[in-house]
Amino acid sequence: MTNIHDSEVYPIPELPEIPQRTFRITDYGAEAEGLLCTSAIQDTLDACAAAGGGTVIIPPGIWRTGPLTLHSRINLCAERGALVCFEPDYSRYPLLFSHYEGTAGGRCQAPLDGEDLSDVAITGEGIFDGSGEAWRPVKRFKRTELEWNSLLASGGALDEQGEIWWPSKEALAGEACYLSLKKKGETAMEAYLPARAYLRPALLSLRNCRRVLLEGPTFQNSPAWCLHPMGCEQVTIRHIQVRNPWYSQNGDGLDLESCTHALVEHCGFDVGDDAICLKSGKDEEGRRAGRACRYITIRYCTVYHGHGGVVIGSEMSGGVHAVRVNDCVFMGTDIGLRFKSTRGRGGVVEDIRVENIQMSGIVHEAVSFHLFYAGVEGSEGYDEQEVPVTEETPQFRNITLRNMACHGAATALLVNGLPEMPLAALTVENFSAISRRGIILRHAAGLKLDRIRLQTQEEPQVQMHKCSDVELVRSGELAITEH
Repeated sequence: MTNIHDSEVYPIPELPEIPQRTFRITDYGAEAEGLLCTSAIQDTLDACAAAGGGTVIIPPGIWRTGPLTLHSRINLCAERGALVCFEPDYSRYPLLFSHYEGTAGGRCQAPLDGEDLSDVAITGEGIFDGSGEAWRPVKRFKRTELEWNSLLASGGALDEQGEIWWPSKEALAGEACYLSLKKKGETAMEAYLPARAYLRPALLSLRNCRRVLLEGPTFQNSPAWCLHPMGCEQVTIRHIQVRNPWYSQNGDGLDLESCTHALVEHCGFDVGDDAICLKSGKDEEGRRAGRACRYITIRYCTVYHGHGGVVIGSEMSGGVHAVRVNDCVFMGTDIGLRFKSTRGRGGVVEDIRVENIQMSGIVHEAVSFHLFYAGVEGSEGYDEQEVPVTEETPQFRNITLRNMACHGAATALLVNGLPEMPLAALTVENFSAISRRGIILRHAAGLKLDRIRLQTQEEPQVQMHKCSDVELVRSGELAITEH
């Protein structure tokens, strides 16, 4: 059970209010294992909305569909045995104004898409599959020779270096087209149509919605991020499974961006990028919007693979405040608890409490604070040069981590703070780790390390560089060096 005091736990988010009406997609012409049934499913959703809301049932079967537009006061329930397969044809996904990686702009419509909704739910024990293999590029170093040759034989296109495979020539050329249009300041959506194959959507995109519930289904194989609630309030996510191939490009599990009052509990993640991630916009655009991600509770979740188990950043320019994480397990993730940003972001991350975390087989750091993030999977690399503090300087402060154990990691705890803005007021209590290296602290102020137990292959077990006000208590005989 969690040790987080009751006063520090936020109220459970409000659940959607869904009328007691039922609509079945088969009553509107949907056929399992047959022809594309986008119109039939969308007609069912529209009819339910026109009646004032209710539950739309997807019964057992294989259902082929294009993107679906959700409505307020609707529960989309995929029953056990239902497999909803979104068509792997980008021409069926119109461009619309959305957000991705902290930046507003045109994206292909998400297979499950909704904006400015209230009282929306997706439930049941079915599976939603985004056919991401038809959208995602694949990096050569992430595939075996046999897998790579099979990919090449399937068609698609290679970049000039022969290191990245794209599903189509249009997708390969789309990046240059998109960047060129952005540089010119082009805002007309139709101008980006030549880049549509490149503008991969999230599997689920909910923007500015209130009272959201995801409970029960498996969401898998997304074109880009899997689940992306953006600017939403009163969000409940529980008892879901999120699955992406480990090599999937941008294959995040859940990205809560600029959300307020969210609960994530009893969920499992096995993904190709960060598993559970909190964000709030990127750089100047994110600071200008000023929409923090706040009052977030994450508990009783398991992450089997991902670049990070629970992650804050790197797009955190609007701030991330008041986060509670407890009773989670990370197995085989690249990093366990991951905090990341870089100069230019700005924003403040503060009032973070993490408790009762079990980790095993971590590839890089069990816990990482990295303020020089450059898009790579590890957290090494930092800069000793001090630059002036401005609104572009990110700040991480008032963070408490307690009751954590890690069996196997390259590094137990890494802090790479900024010389001009050190990580401030970090408390780590009751942390035991078996790792190659112990604790590495660079540019941190006001640290308390209490009851730290390390078994390391390398010494010194604790390295400190340009840190101030560091308190090490009840931690036994640790080999420490300062430089």
